[in-house]
Amino acid sequence: MKLICAPMAAITHAGFRCIVEPFGGCDEYYTEMINAGSFVNGGPFEKYYAVPDPVPEKVVWQITGKDCAHMAQAAAMLSSLQGTGIDINMGCSAPDIVHSGAGVSWMTKPLEETRAMVHEVKAASGEKRLSVKLRLGGEDFTEQGFFQFTDMLVSEGVTQLTLHPRTSREKYRLPPRWEYVEQLALRYKEQGVSVILNGAVRDMPSLNAAVAAAPHCAGVMIGRAAVTYPWIFAVLRAGIHHAEYRFTVDRELVALDFIDMLEKYQPAEFLKTRLQRFFAYYCMGFSFAHYFQTQMLNAKDCADARSRVHDYFMRESTDKLFVLASGEIEK
Repeated sequence: MKLICAPMAAITHAGFRCIVEPFGGCDEYYTEMINAGSFVNGGPFEKYYAVPDPVPEKVVWQITGKDCAHMAQAAAMLSSLQGTGIDINMGCSAPDIVHSGAGVSWMTKPLEETRAMVHEVKAASGEKRLSVKLRLGGEDFTEQGFFQFTDMLVSEGVTQLTLHPRTSREKYRLPPRWEYVEQLALRYKEQGVSVILNGAVRDMPSLNAAVAAAPHCAGVMIGRAAVTYPWIFAVLRAGIHHAEYRFTVDRELVALDFIDMLEKYQPAEFLKTRLQRFFAYYCMGFSFAHYFQTQMLNAKDCADARSRVHDYFMRESTDKLFVLASGEIEK
């Protein structure tokens, strides 16, 4: 049962990995989406997307784009770097991504057009594993069409499928249909394809429910909950193995470490938006979540953010230390 950190725009960069890994980390870290066209054409910020720290061997490079040639070129460039594999984003349903012809749009294009792109990316990926993160599809989802699509992916050499079992219209509103993860896992069991479950796993009870619905999945991918609780993988790993554990998290120190890592690994132009993206989720686990979140979203820069972190924990000192023990969380 692999535990995997999901790709999240403006969050899953090297700085974020540096605060998750000291807690024991996860088995694989998917990068935030790398725009293939910008990467190939040497955009001014693209080098920051290609930093594999702190555990290059766990990194999966996720690419997005609408152009087959750019996707293949980006895969070839990334395949020369350390890392576990290349992933094609076919799951993002953000309007700007969809309208550009990327993300989940690849699931609604003519099948042979998408096949050609996957074939080229596979050929360009060298020895790197090729995976796809996808949804159930667009508004016209049918089981027949969905499985025809995944059959195509597997026939073209995709060996890991991560399914967020909702359609593009459903986004995060409806409960994920985990039963489709199980159907995929059984469908490709004899072909050695790993099927990863993604969606609505945020703690041990939800993990147990997901795995009960898809017992043949090879792993679970977690996104937003990993930002709120960067130590979640350690807790879930202990739960999976029925291991006793007890450790204390200094949540003020985690926040300050993140700001330090952000300055180390990101350009000045990215700092404010990435501060906002991280703290929008991280603050949700606190006693006065909305207040703390508002304070951090209004931070002008990293120095101001540090000051606001110190101020919050001066006011709410009981939020500072988080004691985790054998599945129960105590403050």
